[in-house]
Amino acid sequence: MELQDLYGAFAAHGLDDEDLDDAAVLVPPVKLPAESELAEQAKAVAMFGYALALARWAAPHRAVDEFGDLVEEDRPAAARLLGLAPAEGEVPEEAEVEALRAWSLACDLDLVELGTTAAGEHVAVPGPDLEPAEQGDPDTVLELWLTAAGIVRELAVEADSLPEEETETEAEGEDEDGLNEVEEARDAAAELLDEALQVLYETTAFAEPGNETVPLGVLAALLVVPEGEEPSEELLGDITDVMVALDPMLGDLAELGLLDYRPIDPELFDEEEGEEPALVGEAPLDEEESARFGLVRLTPLGQYGIRQWLLEDGYDAPLVGELAQGDAAELLRGVCESANVLPEEELKVWVAGREPLAAARELLAAARGADGYAPLRRMLSVSALDLLGPGAEPAVREVLDDPELGGAARAWLAAQGASDVPVPDRAMALWTVVDTFAAQLLDSGGDTELLRELITDLPVNGDPAAWFGELWRVDHPYTADVLEAIGELHPDRALAKEARKAAFKARSRN
Repeated sequence: MELQDLYGAFAAHGLDDEDLDDAAVLVPPVKLPAESELAEQAKAVAMFGYALALARWAAPHRAVDEFGDLVEEDRPAAARLLGLAPAEGEVPEEAEVEALRAWSLACDLDLVELGTTAAGEHVAVPGPDLEPAEQGDPDTVLELWLTAAGIVRELAVEADSLPEEETETEAEGEDEDGLNEVEEARDAAAELLDEALQVLYETTAFAEPGNETVPLGVLAALLVVPEGEEPSEELLGDITDVMVALDPMLGDLAELGLLDYRPIDPELFDEEEGEEPALVGEAPLDEEESARFGLVRLTPLGQYGIRQWLLEDGYDAPLVGELAQGDAAELLRGVCESANVLPEEELKVWVAGREPLAAARELLAAARGADGYAPLRRMLSVSALDLLGPGAEPAVREVLDDPELGGAARAWLAAQGASDVPVPDRAMALWTVVDTFAAQLLDSGGDTELLRELITDLPVNGDPAAWFGELWRVDHPYTADVLEAIGELHPDRALAKEARKAAFKARSRN
C-alpha cells in the first residue's frame, strides 16, 4: 500500500492550492444548525447522556467515597442504569469502569454537587443545571457540552500522547529531565491536536456537502507536507508518525460527538516487537483499503465546539449568513468589506424567502455609487439577481438607461435569454468595460492568471491605439488602474504598450 496514494486524495476532496493557502491565513465561515438542534445532538451523545442520567439517579442524594466516586456497592447499579450491563447477573468490570467515567464527567460538569453531611457522610446531590439541561435549554446544554468537550480534549492529550516510559518517570518524580520531557511531549501533542482540529474545521468549511470525510492520511499530510511540495520518503515517515499520534486522540474526541471517526485498522500494524507499523506498502489503494488507514469527519457539534475555541483564542471565525441579516445595502457593504467571507453563500441566505421583484429593486439601488467598492457591489448584485431568477426582470428593465447599471442590466437580460435587449451606446459600453474589469480586480485578490485570461478577451477589435484612445477618457474612478493592469499583464506586447500609454494619459488627466 502506498501512503503517497492517500496524500493524492487532496484532489478528491476539492482542496486545491488556493483553498489551502487561504485556509492558512483566514478561518473560513461555516454553516451551523440552530442552537436548539445542536443541543439535541449534544444530548444524544452517549457519554453526555450517561452523565445526565447519573445526575438524575443521584436524587435526592447518593453516597460517595472521600474522592467523590461512587461507592463500590452502587457501581453495578449505575452500569445497569446506563444499559452497559444486563439487568440480571454479573456486571462486567469494563461496564463499571464506563459508569465511573460517566459519573466523573457529571461531577466535572457540576451536574452533581459533592458535600458532607453533619454525620460526616460523603454524598452527592443533583446540581442546579441538571433540570434545564434535561429540558433541553440550548444555552445550558451547549455550555455543559462545550465544557465536557474541553475536558475530553485535555484528557486525550494527557492519556494518549505520552510514551509508557515517560509516564513511569513522571510517576517516580525523581528525574527532572524526564519530567521536562513529559511536559514537552504533552505540549507537542496538544499543539498537534489543535492544528489537526483547525485544519479539519477549515477543510469541512470548503468541502462540498457529502464530502466532509477526510482520510487520516490526508489530514496528516496537510499538517506535515509544505505547501506545493510532494511528500518525500522522509515526509511519508513523518505522515505515518502523525497518523499514529492522532489516532487515539481523535478516538477520544469522537466519544463526545466532536467527530465521526474510523480508527486505523489494527491489522495494519505488525505486532512483532520492535517493528514499525506497516502503513506503507506497494499495492495501490482502493477506497476500502484507504479507509483502513482511518477516516475522520467533523460533526456539526464539532464545528460548533472548535469555533468556540477559535473565538476564545482571538480568531475571527464567522458564520455563514452573519452578513445577510440586514437590507441590501448592508449585505453588499458587508461582503465587500470582509476579507473572511464566502460571498455566494451570503447572497443565498439573503435572497432566500424574499419576493424577487422587491429584492431586485433593493439590490440595484444599493449597487449605485462611485466609491472604492462600487464596482464590486455591482458585480455582487448581478450574482444575487441570478439567484432571484426571472422574477427580477421587471426591476432590471427599469434601470436600462441608468449610466451605472444599464450595461450590467443589458448583459443580465441577455444571459436570461431576452431577445429585445437594446444595444448600449458607446459611452455606456466603455464605462461598463472599465467597471466590470475593476470589479474583477477588486475581487480576484491579485490572481494573475485569472486577470490575464480576462484581459485577453477584451474587445480591442484590431485597433489598440483607437480603442485605448477611447477607454482612457472614460469617467470612472478605476480607469487608470484597469489600463495599468492591462499594460502589465496582456501577452501582446504592442497592445500592452498602448494600454500603458493610455494609463499615463488617464493619470495625467486626473
